[in-house]
Parts: sequence; C-alpha cells; structure tokens
Amino acid sequence: MEKARIHIYCGDGKGKTTAALGLAVRAAGAGMRVHIIQLLKGSDTSELSVIRSIPGITLERCDRNYGFVWNMTDEDKRGITECHNALLEKGYSMVRSGEVDMLIIDEFNAAYRSGLLDRAAAEEFLTEKPGSAELVITGREPAQMFVDSADYVSEIKCVKHPYTRGINARRGIEY
Repeated sequence: MEKARIHIYCGDGKGKTTAALGLAVRAAGAGMRVHIIQLLKGSDTSELSVIRSIPGITLERCDRNYGFVWNMTDEDKRGITECHNALLEKGYSMVRSGEVDMLIIDEFNAAYRSGLLDRAAAEEFLTEKPGSAELVITGREPAQMFVDSADYVSEIKCVKHPYTRGINARRGIEY
C-alpha cells in the first residue's frame, strides 16, 4: 500500500480553500472517495451546495457559526473545540479504516494555531501519515512540523486584493 501524501495550501493570498476543493473535484472525478472537514467555518458559502452534490465527496462542519476567533467567548472556544475534535476524530477514523481516499481539513492551520483542536492528536495523525489516503490541510502559517512532514506545500501569496481598497467580499467570489 502506498503511503499517504500530505498537501498544504497556505499563505496570505485568496484561494487556499478553492485549491483544496479543486483537488477534491479532481479526485472525485477519478473515482476517489473524498471527505472534507471545514474548521472555523459555519456560515453559508456558495461552494457548499455544489460540493455536496458531487458523488464521492462528503463535507462536514460544525452546525453553528461561532464567528471569528478574536470575538469568541471562552464558552464559544470550548464549544468549537469540542465540535472540531469530534469532526477530526471521525476523519482520522475514516482514513485509518480505508473508508476515504482523501481527507481535506480546511482551516486546519488556524484552528491548530488557535488551540481550537486537540493538538497532540493532530500532530500524531499528520506525522504518522496512516493508510494511503491523501491528506490536505489549508490555512495561513502552518506549523513547521507539518511543513516538514508534507510532500506538497503551495504558498498562495497576496499581491493585490480589493479588500485593501475597502471593497467588501462578494458572494460567489470570496464566499
């Protein structure tokens, strides 16, 4: 059995989640089973209905929008951490059992950095590279240990973005 490969989409530019979802579509098109876990995201985004309609792709996230980390109460942080840990444990189990061929953990780096998941379990899973499933994580500023363990690291750099000129996010483009 071929070992898992780890992909990281990181950087300060727009498109990390989009790149990971594009990889999910490619994998599903090749007959692979893909499971996506979205951390730190609870509001509706435009890609959800399409992604969920593609055979071979499943997606899970917390059933509540907790908002931005810097606005969370201690109770919110406990709640989102509990949710994240349950989602991640299910994803880890799916990989170990061979139930999926690819596991994407969107916004993993931010949740890890913010301490909103079981860091020891995440470290063990990602350095262990269990099974043969491709593992994909997204988000800014990945921990060096994950970069060192990764096989692919793509940094998306922001050169220019309308937000810096006061232009708000647009449905279908930024969310």
